[in-house]
Amino acid sequence: MTRPDTARVVALVGNPRPGSRTLGAATTLAATLADRLAGDEPTVVDVAALAPALHTHPRTPELGAALAAVAGADVLVVATPVHKASFTGLLKSFLDLYGPDGLDGVTAVPLVVSAAAAHALVGEVHLRPVLVELGASVPTRSLTVLDTELADLAPAVDRWWVRAERPLRRAVGAPADALLEAAR
Repeated sequence: MTRPDTARVVALVGNPRPGSRTLGAATTLAATLADRLAGDEPTVVDVAALAPALHTHPRTPELGAALAAVAGADVLVVATPVHKASFTGLLKSFLDLYGPDGLDGVTAVPLVVSAAAAHALVGEVHLRPVLVELGASVPTRSLTVLDTELADLAPAVDRWWVRAERPLRRAVGAPADALLEAAR
């Protein structure tokens, strides 16, 4: 499959609070990935703003556009706070609007915001299987950040990027210049 010269990066935020810290973290990670993977300005889908439309028929134009943006992403940051040791019901309601393989061709990066390190596996145990069931590829480990890291997210993203760069670049067909230089 031939990829465009730039990656379409989308941040999908499943926090029920509009303007949440999860939204800030997702926007930061999406911008960082767009920069590092030669992507366009990221698109942000804040499900909190779409919550009233999730169960209406027919779908609103805003909800339809959000679903299309997420399904059309090359790289999709799927962000959620930990809610009852899992991801939010609001995010699940949004993802339930896709049929089987509705995210086929999308490379997803789970981002979990947690108050406790004990929830470090929420992205792996709960969110990854749903994304894979929808057809998305999840080539990296989830990025889990603690509330205390949100003021300066860069160090956590940089630590995660050390292991995530290679599989992400391969998954989206991004230039491997940095990989080649690192190998020299």
